[in-house]
Amino acid sequence: RRLRRAGRLGSGLLVDRESTLRENRRMQTRLRQAKLRQNACIEDIDFRHTRGLDKSLVARLAGCDWIKNRQNLLITGPTGVGKSYLACAFAQKACREGYSAVYIRTARLFEDLGLARGDGRYMKMLAGIARTDLLILDDFGLAPLTQEQRHDLLEILEDRNGLRSTLVTSQLSVEFWHEQIGDPTLADAILDWLVHNAHIMNLKGDTMRKNRTNLTD
Repeated sequence: RRLRRAGRLGSGLLVDRESTLRENRRMQTRLRQAKLRQNACIEDIDFRHTRGLDKSLVARLAGCDWIKNRQNLLITGPTGVGKSYLACAFAQKACREGYSAVYIRTARLFEDLGLARGDGRYMKMLAGIARTDLLILDDFGLAPLTQEQRHDLLEILEDRNGLRSTLVTSQLSVEFWHEQIGDPTLADAILDWLVHNAHIMNLKGDTMRKNRTNLTD
């Protein structure tokens, strides 16, 4: 009986090990597909630097309930305070929790959509974005949006509204986004979908780059 029990135990350990290996492979696939700009993780966030970072809010967001509940996250602040690092850290945690994520700089997204519109991939690209659990739009609002860009953003957010989460970083405070988007009617719709169910981090202070060479905005 002891031998049979030992055999069952050994078999169970092998099954657990296989399950763990499969999940690790899936997680690595999610991280590759996310194309994160930085190798960042929640556990390495520096709270010592004075930049208005709420440790309790970070801890709540680290649980990924905001993604489960299809909420958004907006991170604003000047260059160098770690907005992109935080975005990548939350995305990396999302991948660890089983969610899909995609990181892209906002200007690059509009470029890619313009190319996709020209070669017939536009609807397919929008469908892929719509299926992603967490979309990270980095450096939003660096320049006023064109009419085409406004419509692209509207399409993306309409597809995601109430269904998927979006994380946006920007040097501009949220109150200036309406002017940067441009068209008042489209700006109202875009901001309603982004802001009404969003957690907002307003960072401040001097650049952290001089203190941490691996940290970029």
